[in-house]
Amino acid sequence: MEYHPINSISPADGRYYDRTRETSTYFSEFALIKYRVYVEIQYFVALVKLPLDQLKAFPTEKITDIIQIFEQFSTADALRIKEIERTTNHDVKAVEYFLKEKFELIGVESFSEFIHFGLTSQDINNTAFPLMIRDYMQQVYFPQLDALSDDLINMADEWKNIPMLARTHGQPASPTILGKELMVFVDRIHKQMGLMYMIPFSAKFGGATGNLNAHYAAYPDIDWIGFADAFVNHVLELDRSRITTQIEHYDNMAALSHSISRINTILIDLCRDMWTYISQEYFGQKTKQGEVGSSAMPHKVNPIDFENAEGNF
Repeated sequence: MEYHPINSISPADGRYYDRTRETSTYFSEFALIKYRVYVEIQYFVALVKLPLDQLKAFPTEKITDIIQIFEQFSTADALRIKEIERTTNHDVKAVEYFLKEKFELIGVESFSEFIHFGLTSQDINNTAFPLMIRDYMQQVYFPQLDALSDDLINMADEWKNIPMLARTHGQPASPTILGKELMVFVDRIHKQMGLMYMIPFSAKFGGATGNLNAHYAAYPDIDWIGFADAFVNHVLELDRSRITTQIEHYDNMAALSHSISRINTILIDLCRDMWTYISQEYFGQKTKQGEVGSSAMPHKVNPIDFENAEGNF
């Protein structure tokens, strides 16, 4: 069966694909594989620049070719990794074998045993995942939230002199200003975004049990802790969790999720208030030719966008 969003098992990438397609750049399986390739390549380049004794002879002009493996990463490359995985039955190992194939094509296969040197799979996963989340947050989520905030500010300024009857407990209360009511949401969003900005994108990078044992066993005179700190903090631009087990403890990822949940709650409140203002006829909805508001009552224009947004939040 040919793939189409209508065949998806989730509304997120099925019914709402037109609105969520941008997220596949960051959260699809293709994206995960690509980010794993990125981490493996950057790690190998960092070992070359260290340099390890066995990598001193690595031709530096080939570094550009290695980086292009990531920059030119294609669907065909991802499918090749999936093909390798059918043999290895191990997703990260398949990435390593794929890179060894690429090294052979580039002509540096004699150095390929240092791909993934001393690492465990979670050193790749626990850096790839925060990179995916960081890039999505910085390139999609924050800009869209800023754009929403700007729209609310502009509407609040336009309607700053429009009086309306406020309600408490659902009953008529003191007067208020329409613009001020919208600024309530701007203020709430900005405060939560300020808290969200303080949450680091944490990454684990410390070998099989978090102690860099294999690294120190092979090269005891190298400051591997300093190397790992520099690699994660400055090359990948994440925040290295220094004291871990084999895996990242995910506390900051949980904090980010909680922060997003609070912002979703604010946006649910916005949807509900706008729904109420429409029902009280403070706002009217524009009709679009061809659209049907009700299967039985053609005169209706339902606030389905706010209802849909509330449900998805």
